Amino acid sequence: MDVATLQKQLKHGKIAPVYLVQGQEAYLVAQVKRAFRQLLSEEELTMNFGAYDMTVTPLAVALNDAMSAPFFGERRVVFIENSIFLTADAKKAKVEHDVASLLTYLGNPLDSTQLVIFAPYAKLDERKKVTKQLKRVAQQVDVKPLTQQRAQSYVTDYLKRQQLTMAPQAMTLFLQRTEANLSIMMDELPKLRLYALEDHEISQTAVDQLVAQSLEQNVFSLVDAVMAQNVAQAVQLYSDLLLQKEEPLKINAILLGQFRLLLQIKILQKNGYSQGSLAQVLKVHPYRVKLAIGQARHFQQASLRAAYLGLVDMEYKMKSTQEKPELLFQLFVMQFVDKAIVS
Repeated sequence: MDVATLQKQLKHGKIAPVYLVQGQEAYLVAQVKRAFRQLLSEEELTMNFGAYDMTVTPLAVALNDAMSAPFFGERRVVFIENSIFLTADAKKAKVEHDVASLLTYLGNPLDSTQLVIFAPYAKLDERKKVTKQLKRVAQQVDVKPLTQQRAQSYVTDYLKRQQLTMAPQAMTLFLQRTEANLSIMMDELPKLRLYALEDHEISQTAVDQLVAQSLEQNVFSLVDAVMAQNVAQAVQLYSDLLLQKEEPLKINAILLGQFRLLLQIKILQKNGYSQGSLAQVLKVHPYRVKLAIGQARHFQQASLRAAYLGLVDMEYKMKSTQEKPELLFQLFVMQFVDKAIVS
């Protein structure tokens, strides 16, 4: 189920003893936690709520809490966070977890306890007995990163409830500035709401003035200029970043990461991976994958590989010579334009 369905069920008293919350969308995770905390009064939160991080706390400690009767209340809420024992990386855990006890608990969970297990991972180990049993017993809540369309729809619905609208051009810019990341979008909306108090519409000007581009986004604009083979624009954008006191090595690292992504996408697409599966395999936000597919489409794999290696060489020279970063970057762009093979 999605978060909205969960909120409705909890509000109407349709409450299960065990929940599995899987995904990494921070805003949705926060909404889930808030919904469960609201099952308890302020006084009950002190005595009947517990949150346990499995990276530092044994599972047995959380289960002992879950098996305890509520203290002066009707229910107990227990969060089990970072449940690494559900993944293939369980052996890397620094804390030993008694998974057998969880299996026993799942066989007969207490109705008076809401045990909420958070799994902030794209994929669980489906071979594990505990994963299979948990999925059979628990109500499953999806908090995975949303696609661009779903994130936009979520924001539009939110604005509608606030009696606000966002102009189409403003929404396009908003998606670009936030990379269609729901958590970032929801963090930016309060100041946009204040800006739109009088006319109840968020304009493109408001988004441009209030939602800043991150260094990564500025570098993405730089990548766009490089991919468009616009040497003058690329060099100007690079100089602007240096004037903003951005570190050349940091800029280069982000450029390397973006060209690595383009190369990976080109290779995986040749092997039959779809847009949806690419985001999961590469562990990259779906919106970034969508943009990267558009960029990679116009170049052959050999050109992207040459660009990546060119950036590796540029980083080496920045660390080992006294050559100016601007000149190294200009040389990189000119070599890319000269050797690039358009698909």
